[in-house]
Amino acid sequence: MELAFILTVEDVKQYLQAGNELVLLDVRTAAEFESLHIAGSLHVALDQLAQQSQQLSATLKAPVVLVCRSGQRSQQAANILQHVDVPSLHILDGGIQAWLAAGETVKRGRQRWALERQVRGVAGGIVLTSMLGSLVWPRLRWVAAGIGAGLTFSALTDTCAMGTLLSKLPYNRLPTAAPQAVADGDLREHNGLVNG
Repeated sequence: MELAFILTVEDVKQYLQAGNELVLLDVRTAAEFESLHIAGSLHVALDQLAQQSQQLSATLKAPVVLVCRSGQRSQQAANILQHVDVPSLHILDGGIQAWLAAGETVKRGRQRWALERQVRGVAGGIVLTSMLGSLVWPRLRWVAAGIGAGLTFSALTDTCAMGTLLSKLPYNRLPTAAPQAVADGDLREHNGLVNG
């Protein structure tokens, strides 16, 4: 399969307006997808993508555009799916944020925090708590230093261990669809493999 190409929001719009078939595959967490997504998109969370790649290979017969919040998780998804048999694989440049910035419509549901916002909240909360706690027990400052080191490592390696851990919490993991949902063409609103 060819390498993943970057498509802008305008590219995707023109492709769809020309009547071409296209699959928008959202790889954000189920909670993020529930909050808002591009109508008609499918959903498979990034951490479930590898285990569902064979099913996707068997059922996706149109070019695929990967969608996440900003583009980073879409690149990771492209790396996972590079050996999956689909006609072509693309990444939506700027993700759902670019889609919204372009004034395109989305389907909204129950509002939840995006994964990146959760990481910032948890990391900030741990640093603040440990620094305040270090006034009583000075060794707690090393917890803040550990979080700082983890965030630095995250930036250098373009990975996020805290994000990976948070994505596994029940808040971010809603019930998933049966594995045959896509193959059967029965794409009801559901958080797993879904059609929005």
